[in-house]
Amino acid sequence: MDTREFESRLEEATKIAGEAVLRHLPEEAGQQSRLTEAMNYSITAGGKRLRPILMLETYKMCGGCDGELIGFFMAAIEMIHTYSLVHDDLPAMDNDRYRRGRETTWYVYGDAMGILAGDGLLNYAFETALKAPEYCLKKDDITNEEKLEISGRIWRALSVLSRKAGIYGMIGGQAVDIMTQGREDEELLTETLLFIHEHKTAALIEAAMMTGAILAGAGERQIQEIEKCARNIGLAFQIQDDILDVTGDSRELGKSIGSDACNRKATYVNLKGLKQSGEDVEALSREAAAILDGFEGEHGFLQELILNLIYRRK
Repeated sequence: MDTREFESRLEEATKIAGEAVLRHLPEEAGQQSRLTEAMNYSITAGGKRLRPILMLETYKMCGGCDGELIGFFMAAIEMIHTYSLVHDDLPAMDNDRYRRGRETTWYVYGDAMGILAGDGLLNYAFETALKAPEYCLKKDDITNEEKLEISGRIWRALSVLSRKAGIYGMIGGQAVDIMTQGREDEELLTETLLFIHEHKTAALIEAAMMTGAILAGAGERQIQEIEKCARNIGLAFQIQDDILDVTGDSRELGKSIGSDACNRKATYVNLKGLKQSGEDVEALSREAAAILDGFEGEHGFLQELILNLIYRRK
């Protein structure tokens, strides 16, 4: 796939993901409208929409074809990801003023409303995903047996999504990240840092791709391979993020750089150096791409998307 074709496919996928998110945003009405306004401000700030795109492409690779069904979960995963960023930026966490090229939610709406906007997005994500069973039951172009089978997939996908986003996934990784700030035991830090990256970042990418595979009806072994692939992608993505926090341009990235050093956070670059970090990003990304070759469904764009993580500058 040449560069022009990849960029065209990425633009199309980003548009589809963005439309899925916008379709399910809460209405800015009622006495709590300031809250829903803050929620929508957060999620319409742009971003790569990487997780819903990975979900959609995995779904299609595994044979899925119901755009409405997968759309509920694409919106949900982006809401969960966005809530985590809203909370990450808070003064009690990273204390960042800029995200995705504009002022962060807490800075615009105040830190109290920033907390509530994050809470609202997390809860609304599951409200959105839980519309899928009702949608399935109302379909008149499938049999009752097929409805039962798809409903089973939906409930399993919800289980994966909730666990990967929770205390045994993303939130657990964030908690350990906070607890290790300022620690200087290098051997212990290396092991702990991998735990943080595997949970804080990779877990939600695992949730996205596993959900796509599950909803499409993939087999158990395929789902396990997808989980391994997604873990590699998450680790590579986070290591590259650590690299960009040192080498990036804040105008190109759309956010502050150097915040990890200011907050005395342990990073992969600090422990391994820039050269080794770059090599590990490439190795992890190529291994993830190789796993996809075991799938019969079309996955050329998905592979290119993964490999593109190696060279991203923002």
